[in-house]
Amino acid sequence: MKILEKICFVLLLTTFPSVYGGSCWDGDVDDCLVKAEQGHVGAQYNLGVMYENGQGVLQNYTESVKWYRLAAEQGDAEAQYILGRIYSDGQGVSQDYKESVLWYRKSAEQGFSQAHYNLGVMFSNGQGVPQDDKEAVKWFRKSAEQGFAQAQYILGFMYDKGQGVLQDYKEVVKWYRKAAEQGYAEAQLNLGVMYKEGQGVVQDYKQAVNWFRKAAEQGILQAQYNLGVMYKEEQGVSQDDKEAVKWFRKSAEQGLAAAQYNLGWMYDKGQGVVQDYKQAVKWYRRSAEQGYSLAKSNLGNMYYKGQGVVQNYKEAVKWNRLASEQGHVGAQYNLGLMYYNGQGVVQDYKEAFKWFWKSAAEGESRAQYNLGLMYTKGLGVPQDYKEAVKWYRKSAEQGYAEAQLNLGWMYDKGQGVLQDYTEAVKLFREAAEQGNSAAQLNLGLMYVYGKGVLQDYTGAVKWTTKALEQGYAEAQYNLGWMYENGQGVPQDYKEAVKLYRLAAEQGESRAQYNLGLMHEKGQGVVQDYTEAVKLFRKSAEQGFSLAQYNLGQSYRIGQGVVQDDKEAHKWYTKSAEQGESRAQYNLGVMYSEGEGVHQDYKETLKWHRKAAEQGHSDAQFNLGVMYAEGQGVRQDYVMAHMYWSIVAISGDKGAIRNRDSVQKSMSPSQIVKAQDLAMKWMQKYQ
Repeated sequence: MKILEKICFVLLLTTFPSVYGGSCWDGDVDDCLVKAEQGHVGAQYNLGVMYENGQGVLQNYTESVKWYRLAAEQGDAEAQYILGRIYSDGQGVSQDYKESVLWYRKSAEQGFSQAHYNLGVMFSNGQGVPQDDKEAVKWFRKSAEQGFAQAQYILGFMYDKGQGVLQDYKEVVKWYRKAAEQGYAEAQLNLGVMYKEGQGVVQDYKQAVNWFRKAAEQGILQAQYNLGVMYKEEQGVSQDDKEAVKWFRKSAEQGLAAAQYNLGWMYDKGQGVVQDYKQAVKWYRRSAEQGYSLAKSNLGNMYYKGQGVVQNYKEAVKWNRLASEQGHVGAQYNLGLMYYNGQGVVQDYKEAFKWFWKSAAEGESRAQYNLGLMYTKGLGVPQDYKEAVKWYRKSAEQGYAEAQLNLGWMYDKGQGVLQDYTEAVKLFREAAEQGNSAAQLNLGLMYVYGKGVLQDYTGAVKWTTKALEQGYAEAQYNLGWMYENGQGVPQDYKEAVKLYRLAAEQGESRAQYNLGLMHEKGQGVVQDYTEAVKLFRKSAEQGFSLAQYNLGQSYRIGQGVVQDDKEAHKWYTKSAEQGESRAQYNLGVMYSEGEGVHQDYKETLKWHRKAAEQGHSDAQFNLGVMYAEGQGVRQDYVMAHMYWSIVAISGDKGAIRNRDSVQKSMSPSQIVKAQDLAMKWMQKYQ
């Protein structure tokens, strides 16, 4: 991680101790004044220093400038340099960059390295001269070649950024190294970065650590942070979370946002320190308040989960929004999720879609998956299976298991793509191998039905078992079914009961129903009608139509419960309305006989007709009777003949007898019509 910010070069503000000897510098102001007034350049310079710093005299910048100027006008390079700095700062004179440049140039022309450096700064910043990086480089180089460390560092920086010179990492390293070897901390930091990134030198993490450490020990907070990163990522040193925390803390306490974030993360995950969510929140907040987007997002997550703070979805939304507006992809996903679920904000699918899209466009796989989901369900956007497939695919290609599962499902069903079982199997397998239990289950089903693979119950058992091991209720149900029916495993009712029970306890309605059947039949358990009814009820209350039918049947015959036609009617109706043909038929019978309801042949006709259209032969037979006898409908031998003809195909003797009997009362044309109607009815419904 390269922490190099563009430097706005600053002037060197040093005032140098006198190079001149004599009692004047020892504090004898009167003696110094006499000599200065006599034109002694050293005395004039020293007097300027004394007035500037208030040494032996009252501090007086105006007097200081006066004496520096006299010395400078006599050609004293240091005085010229200081006079340039005074005009740059506006200290005792009006700020005047042009005058500053004039005096720096005079000093520089005498070879004064600090003046070379400051003149370079003036050209770099365009102060008193037109901005000119090439000219800046020229003066930095003169200073650097005299061994001035700050100039060497800046010259390295200019080569690093390609400012005033062609970018040249080897030259960067050369000048950073010269400054670093003189102990210049910023150069040590940047030289470490060059070694870490392998720019201008062979990548060498150990050398990077060496230079980071030198800079860090001088208190450079970016170096302390980088050293923490090296320990955390095991680069150039043995991995050591405690050392990482130590250096992150040093940098964080000096206010570096990245270090504060990483220190928070270490507390969050309990790496190198005892896990402490409150400390994590503290450091995330400090970093976030400096605008660090990662910290904002993580602080939002802490509020979302209630870790280290009282759970507060509104605060979670606030911090994720701030990070999102900085373009933080994870925060955009989180914000989309909160709009999707209505957490901390009013549920708004359009807003959710907006933030998912921003995140997905930057490659966030979870956001891409959620876009696919929204297009599949038509939430916040018109339903569009092709768009759903597009986004599922983008996510799946990044290895996101949920997207692989859903894309597999789209291929399985032929939604948004041509139906392709082989592709569905491939995608289910990719997700299953990542441990996605739903994909494991679906892959098992593909093996059961031989879709996209050869039918293989052993393969089905393998993948269903993997899903079961994760406690997946549907897998427990499916494997229970396989044990019950002896497919892929030896038939074993006790094992089936065990697995059905596990799934039933998780609320799996089909397992509750099948377990009820096992109790009713006494398969794998002692026969127990009361327990069967109890399980049928649990499943029926979840809306499972077969369980509703069986519960109705139990009430009708009084098996496991007190006989109750009204309760039977209630549960038959629920099942019949979901299309269960046996319930429709029995409901028709109850209306015909007036059991639990008032006798109503029209209702009988209605429910028998629904059951008949699903191939229920008893309903078809009874419809023949109702048309023949005019029960709930006008008598119609043609329709009676039609229904009995349909049933007669299966060899039902009663239907054959009734058809032949009614035929005696029909004309030839009526018989032909009845036969034609029977053929058309069967083409439509069977």
